[in-house]
Amino acid sequence: MSYEALTIQRANPRIGAYVSGVNIAAPLSNREISELHQALADYQVLFFRDQHFTLDSQKAFGRLFGDLHIHPNTPGPDGHPEILPIHADERSKRIAGEQWHSDVSCDIEPPLGSILHLHTVPESGGDTIFASQYAAYETLSPRLKTYLEGLTALHSGERAYRRTNRLLNIDDRGRIFPQANHPVVRTHPVTGRKALYVNRGFTYRINEIPEEESDAILAYLYDHAERPEFQVRFQWEANSVAFWDNRAVQHIAVWDYYPNVRSGNRVTIKGDRPI
Repeated sequence: MSYEALTIQRANPRIGAYVSGVNIAAPLSNREISELHQALADYQVLFFRDQHFTLDSQKAFGRLFGDLHIHPNTPGPDGHPEILPIHADERSKRIAGEQWHSDVSCDIEPPLGSILHLHTVPESGGDTIFASQYAAYETLSPRLKTYLEGLTALHSGERAYRRTNRLLNIDDRGRIFPQANHPVVRTHPVTGRKALYVNRGFTYRINEIPEEESDAILAYLYDHAERPEFQVRFQWEANSVAFWDNRAVQHIAVWDYYPNVRSGNRVTIKGDRPI
């Protein structure tokens, strides 16, 4: 597809693109919406500068791609349950996303994508790194691809969310967090490409093999999925936006800016069950 309404600059040959010539905080034309859908499929993560979202306009933009997801552990502000606040300062004991993960992959129907807007950023640091799971899968050996075909893995929010709540002094006794089994290799519903779909944040084990074997295979797959040649690193500026496809991308937030402030909001788009 040629892009007429958007200006696209590829970040690197494997993943990521900078998008300009569009104000995603305002109503968009059908052509702009169509090209944004296509760009997400083509590049896996899109980066925008100088976008001035309100909570309502950020939600409106997210709804162009599907219904909005409500986070299973962190409630949004009053009147905006679909908003996930992202904030760190000198009082923070942890930050959101400080381990490689795909957002809420523990859900039975994990999110399609996430849209993060940061209005306040440190003078330096605070980057987010994204890794293409298409590239991770495609560079596996043919024999390993055959081995992984048909395997499923358990994803659970238990470990990650209870750790967060413990650090924040939140009593979560009695709460039940989502868990689901997903294919180790998933097929993207739009592009038809295969992507590796296990991550350190939520994956516990591969179901069809012994525990020791699962631990060894997952350790290799995590290291492989995070290789630098599959990555793009986004340097934030105030009022930047990153929009990533959780079906094909993992990411990690780098906490190298303490005690400075990094703050904004995320909306997340509902997805479907991985196949």
